[in-house]
Amino acid sequence: MKIILYIIQKEFKQIFRNKGMLPIIFVLPLLQLVILSNAATFEVKNIKFGYIDNDHTSTSRALVEKFNASTYFDVLTDFPSEGLASSSMLNGEVDVVLEIPQYFERDLQKEKYNSLGITINAIDGAAAGVENVYVTQIVQNFNQNLKVDLLQVSDKQIQPITIETIPLFWYNETLNYKTFMVPGILVLLVTMITLFLSGMNIVREKEIGTLEQINVTPIKKSQFIIGKLFPFWVIGIGLLTIGLIIAKLIFDVPMIGSLVLMYFYTSIYILVILGIGLFISNFTDTQQQAMFIAWFFTVIFILMSGLFTPIESMPEWAQILTEFNPIKYFVEVMRMVMLKGSSFIDVLPQIIKTFLFAFIMNGLAVWSYKKTT
Repeated sequence: MKIILYIIQKEFKQIFRNKGMLPIIFVLPLLQLVILSNAATFEVKNIKFGYIDNDHTSTSRALVEKFNASTYFDVLTDFPSEGLASSSMLNGEVDVVLEIPQYFERDLQKEKYNSLGITINAIDGAAAGVENVYVTQIVQNFNQNLKVDLLQVSDKQIQPITIETIPLFWYNETLNYKTFMVPGILVLLVTMITLFLSGMNIVREKEIGTLEQINVTPIKKSQFIIGKLFPFWVIGIGLLTIGLIIAKLIFDVPMIGSLVLMYFYTSIYILVILGIGLFISNFTDTQQQAMFIAWFFTVIFILMSGLFTPIESMPEWAQILTEFNPIKYFVEVMRMVMLKGSSFIDVLPQIIKTFLFAFIMNGLAVWSYKKTT
């Protein structure tokens, strides 16, 4: 036990002696948490909006005013022709073009029916889908108000039958995207920092030649590995702590569940990441190689974790692969515990799977580590 403590003490001294490493460990992740949580939004705002009004009536102006009053659209200009509107969209000056047909108001009053032309820049398919939803909601709201106005001026005093939906939003009542994103971004930072540091740590010993010196000492392989990885386990827990404080103070993310449960699961999850880092370092000779390999797997794990896109929307083969993605379970647990207040029983399946990953990865890492005596 004393040998392990000496190694741990040596590692902490080595970490804090490296002045260039300290900002990477503590400062940059916190800046990334603040910046990414504000930038990674699913909302689409400031949509550049143009329109072609071929009717020039009070009804068409009222419809345009609906878009102008929306917080999502930035009404820029009235195009005199479809050709100019198409040219403007080609140049990236507008994102959405609304075309109001001629005799729009007259046909609504006589035929009770009309159609609108909507052209949306769909290079970004996800944003185009959201913009289409916004447009549809505004037009439907305008349509409902128009029906009431037409009935009031008509001779028939027939009240329309309306069905009202009253939504009840659970776990994120204000629909604040930061409430959804901050736990995931925190998972991302804890994963990346602990993986990169653990992956490059032993490789650094190889580069400077101290690993060979350690290998010929009486230190056992298990003692060496525990002593090398434990400081990064502590750093990972520390990053989680600071991240949770920032999430509460800056973003006011609710923390309904048990903090003890979050730390318990994180302590197991970090073992998985440390095992992966050690496994990578065993097969690389330079820190650059270790970083490239770690980054390659991290990108795949992150994109298939459900952090940015729902797993249910992925192809079936991709959903099967996500079952072997430890980041997926960390994202699920953080959101379940922080936002839903899930208990130990609720996250027990994720805990069991993560524990199995930790056992397998650390077993492979220890097995693949070659110590010569």
